[in-house]
Amino acid sequence: MTDGRVIMGVDPGTIVMGYGILKIIAGKPAVETLGVLQLGKYPDPYLRLSKIFERVSGLIDEYHPQELAIEAPFFGKNVQSMLKLGRAQGVAIAAALHHSVPVFEYAPLKIKMAITGNGNASKEQVAGMLQRFLKIPDESMLPQMDATDGLAAAVCHYFQNNRTSSDKKYTDWKDFIRRNPKRQL
Repeated sequence: MTDGRVIMGVDPGTIVMGYGILKIIAGKPAVETLGVLQLGKYPDPYLRLSKIFERVSGLIDEYHPQELAIEAPFFGKNVQSMLKLGRAQGVAIAAALHHSVPVFEYAPLKIKMAITGNGNASKEQVAGMLQRFLKIPDESMLPQMDATDGLAAAVCHYFQNNRTSSDKKYTDWKDFIRRNPKRQL
């Protein structure tokens, strides 16, 4: 990934949508912005979808990302919730495609694994690792974990596309650390 590249990450939702923007500077990711779109105040579900499209489009116009990384819906027991989440994700994807921004989808488990090394990590653990890795000051972290989830999608995408020259599997954590000294916190 070249310097100056911008990656937008989105955690879709119909009540709260989280987002984070990364810029690659000197080969390392730096936070441009992160935030949430509060949608619970809009009773009309279609108006919520419109607001998602507008916000994603606005962020694209402002930050000019070359890629959008989005969290895929997870499979749950509530089918109605899954359908609503899928709509929110689809609208965010449509906004990116409308602006000719390629989309990359990552499962929540893969994002958590990329950030913390644990696919079952809590939102707080993900936020803490992002804060340390990206050197985000305490006062910059938002209380809503949806913002850091959006940022986590962008960081996961950065990791996927910024691998070391060796794509061999690691034998254990010591092997990983030996081959990736810059990834230590």
